[in-house]
Amino acid sequence: MDEMIQKMRDVAVAALEDVKGKDIIALDTTKLTDLFECMVVATGDSNRQVRALANNVREELKAKGYEIVSTEGEEYGEWVLVDAGSLIVHVMLPPVRDYYDLEQLWGGQKPTFNPIGKPWSAADAA
Repeated sequence: MDEMIQKMRDVAVAALEDVKGKDIIALDTTKLTDLFECMVVATGDSNRQVRALANNVREELKAKGYEIVSTEGEEYGEWVLVDAGSLIVHVMLPPVRDYYDLEQLWGGQKPTFNPIGKPWSAADAA
């Protein structure tokens, strides 16, 4: 991860801390995808706080001169995504964060889906 991305990450984390975001985790995704280099995940206690956390991240990044590509999910405030190009910030309510478990997904382990406990070829034969 280059120095500019590290600075963006630090701005985003500080913005989350300013609004009392919880369980803030920054993941280096440079070896996992070409779409972005860093992902920050944080938790808010309410829909209002999730929206406020994401808004603060967006405004602080803009104030430092970074471009915001888009923001998604503000309407409901359960999961808000701030896309700053090379940096992605996810702010979620606790049950949403537990359910999607982005840390494990992007921590380098590929998810597996096998609903019946058999290899797919065995499922086709059944």
